[in-house]
Amino acid sequence: MVIMANDIKKKGVSHFDKLFEKFSEIVISVRGKNKYVVVPFEEYEAYRAYKLDMAHEEAMRDIAEGNYHTDTQKHFDTVEKALKDV
Repeated sequence: MVIMANDIKKKGVSHFDKLFEKFSEIVISVRGKNKYVVVPFEEYEAYRAYKLDMAHEEAMRDIAEGNYHTDTQKHFDTVEKALKDV
């Protein structure tokens, strides 16, 4: 469900409760562009847990494959390079 930001200004965030009776997520459009997604907090918690599980799994895979280092300077060099690439 997509709603305009002005609808929120007029009706307030309590309007979300009514929308969640019919929709599982609400997209907020600002100046004609979809900008935000609102989901019930329980769904957000599940999403965060999933992302943390995936990050943990990736870290364990990197460790198992030896894709890591313990050299602090090498780490700083890697971070510095990544920042320059942005």
